[in-house]
Amino acid sequence: MKRSRTRLLITGGAGFIGYNLVNYLLKKNKYNILNIDKLSYAGYYYKKYPIVSKNYKFVKCDIGNKNKIRKLLNTFKPNKIINLAAESHVDNSINNPSEFIKNNVISIFNFIEEVRNYLQKNKVNDNFIFHHISTDEVYGDLEKNRNAFSEQSPYRPSSPYSASKSSIDHILRAYFRTYNFPVVISICSNNFGPFQNVEKLIPLTINNIIHEKNIPIYGNGKQIRDWIYVLDHVDALERVFKKGIMGETYNISTNNKLSNIEVIKKIIKIFDRDFPRSNKESYSNLIRYVKDRPGHDNKYILNSNKIKKKLNWNLSSSFNKSLELTIKWYIKEINKNEKK
Repeated sequence: MKRSRTRLLITGGAGFIGYNLVNYLLKKNKYNILNIDKLSYAGYYYKKYPIVSKNYKFVKCDIGNKNKIRKLLNTFKPNKIINLAAESHVDNSINNPSEFIKNNVISIFNFIEEVRNYLQKNKVNDNFIFHHISTDEVYGDLEKNRNAFSEQSPYRPSSPYSASKSSIDHILRAYFRTYNFPVVISICSNNFGPFQNVEKLIPLTINNIIHEKNIPIYGNGKQIRDWIYVLDHVDALERVFKKGIMGETYNISTNNKLSNIEVIKKIIKIFDRDFPRSNKESYSNLIRYVKDRPGHDNKYILNSNKIKKKLNWNLSSSFNKSLELTIKWYIKEINKNEKK
């Protein structure tokens, strides 16, 4: 007997992680996917390379649009929902915090309310789950005497972005307690890989090296981040929305602890080796230290033992190999654009 496909609604599926997730899941041939995204600037690569599949539909929509969301829920009748919709760049949140409160709190709250109403009015099976993707930045700065954040770590957001993400995490946990809302939350470390917007550290560094532009580094560049290749992340996301326990939170990381300056120097080393300048000088002379941004956290590191033990997830790509693949992808992409 042929098993029916999971009807999976994904919000924010045109962004960096969402785009990789949709492509990854469609290859599994187990899902009918509805992708809802308002297609902001973060959907640059989706607009350029729209996804086409008989098991996939895209609807341009702000998830805060309650009437449209209500109609989409009643028409598509999802078995599971993955919420990736969010404004995600810290610098932008510092410059324009109201947009982050509007999009990451109010719009998502409206969406959650429509999902709650949908569940109350429809007979939905016990396997329904609302999987919300959060960020390690909700935990704030890792204290010097601690090795990593666990799922029990208190929230101490430092930026308007992380505060907006924290708000929805708290609302969802309250909804689980009050309404038995079927939520599971995953919290992930810094992602990198193909289709990431050039405003982020790794693609920005790659782009600036290719175009011989200065590479800006905030402060002393010693801020430590826990890096994960985006394809490792999306693999973990599938594990969470399939096997995760309602009301639980799962940290996702691959324990690649590197400072920002270390990441940049690794990129430069690869370029110096594989794509040397004609004058033989290192690209390191493009590095420029700039004024640190307000509220900049010094360290994020996640303890991901829970997802490894409880959900049997332990995929971990080599950071160096994944970084090389990412660099080659951006070189190919940038060369393609410049030949047009």
